[in-house]
Amino acid sequence: MRIIVYGSLRRKQGNSHWMTNAQWLGDHTINGYELYDLGLYPGVIVGEGQVQCEVYRIDAGTLGELDALRTKGGEYKRHLVHTPYGSAWLYLYQRSVTGKPRIDSGDWVSR
Repeated sequence: MRIIVYGSLRRKQGNSHWMTNAQWLGDHTINGYELYDLGLYPGVIVGEGQVQCEVYRIDAGTLGELDALRTKGGEYKRHLVHTPYGSAWLYLYQRSVTGKPRIDSGDWVSR
């Protein structure tokens, strides 16, 4: 299975250690989404922008760990998106982004 990440799970970011056993497949830009700065980490919602991401192949154990990290308390929900590497899970932010700064570049790393 594959996962597409856009923020703190990307290479050299604060939570990249969660991806230690993942196989990096490549970079990808997703259209139709917006990236927001939530403080220590970002959130993506459906919108009119684009977001810079990385796609990884992961095992079921890693997906379970990421689900525990991301979906706890209903903050994120997994959504299947299409990439050049096949379908991949994307964590969509489920709370309001009102008052949160949008990252217009769509790139968490170069914000």
